[in-house]
Amino acid sequence: MSASVDALFEPFRLGSLNLSSRVVMAPMTRSFSPGGVPGDQVVEYYRRRAAAGVGLIVTEGTTVNHAAANGYPHVPRFYGEDALAGWKRVVDAVHGEGGKIVPQLWHVGNVRRLGTEPDASVPGYGPMEKLKDGQEVVHGMTEQDIAEVIAAFAQAARDAQAIGMDGVEIHGAHGYLIDQFFWEGSNQRSDAYGGDLAGRSRFAVELVQAVRAAVGPDYPIIFRFSQWKQQDYSARLVQTPEALGEFLAPLAAAGVDIFHCSTRRFWEPEFEGSALNLAGWTRKLTGKPTITVGSVGLDDEFLAFMVKTDKVAQPAGIEGLLERLNRDEFDLVAVGRALLVDPDWAVKVRDGRQGDILPFSREALTQLV
Repeated sequence: MSASVDALFEPFRLGSLNLSSRVVMAPMTRSFSPGGVPGDQVVEYYRRRAAAGVGLIVTEGTTVNHAAANGYPHVPRFYGEDALAGWKRVVDAVHGEGGKIVPQLWHVGNVRRLGTEPDASVPGYGPMEKLKDGQEVVHGMTEQDIAEVIAAFAQAARDAQAIGMDGVEIHGAHGYLIDQFFWEGSNQRSDAYGGDLAGRSRFAVELVQAVRAAVGPDYPIIFRFSQWKQQDYSARLVQTPEALGEFLAPLAAAGVDIFHCSTRRFWEPEFEGSALNLAGWTRKLTGKPTITVGSVGLDDEFLAFMVKTDKVAQPAGIEGLLERLNRDEFDLVAVGRALLVDPDWAVKVRDGRQGDILPFSREALTQLV
């Protein structure tokens, strides 16, 4: 057992990115940054995870410098001197503990509602216009709008590099702006950014290309994508491995170094006829390193390894996860809510102190520990 657990704590290296373990802290929106500026609580929140065996921290979603990027209160910005100074403090604290950290760069798109900060008059932006009672509630993006959003992501990446972040993650999942362009249901444009999946992917590809041009050839770029959506867990952007490969290839060629493959349950196979999950298929098809994620460490309705429960365990368990890691199905393992409630989750796993792990509770969502 200890040898299998050790697989989680082997170093990982990709270019300039050197991680002390394969444990990644998944991005989780916390809304503890009034005015969009991360303060002392946020600094300590991330420092504690870095000090306790997390190799790479992916921050909560941070909004790029665009009027419609934000959709929620007290979400941190990744622009402006005050916010960047706050993030610099986070970077220094994480590095002081030997950890690595990347910001998740985010634009919520048409999820934004009128009345949302910082400018309540700005509607959501998306691939297509939406009117309600004659009022524009979603602004259909022009090509100039697309260029401006791409430029905002590129500038955020430059700023991340300037303050010492170890890379960037681009949020292309879960029904937010980039993902909205991928789907035929939300993108029925007739220009070059619509049509078939290749056309609907053009926005994401150009955005990755712009980020790559902004940071140079060696700065790590992570791209997070998902099949499922917050509003539809059964959704599938592609139905076959062949289609997945066709979708991912242009993103890889544009400059993605690591794919963060978001699923609800890491142990579920992505396609019939194979046990590979989404991260496994992505690694096989692109040759790029992948991060698997999905209910790792939970002991509630999804269940997961390392936490004892009187419920019927999910079929993969710790052995299943670590067997997959050992046979290189994926490279890194992202842990979300389990790390949210217990900052020491990783070191407790490493040291065999499974019984000391704090169980997840919904109350933890309202706290920053």
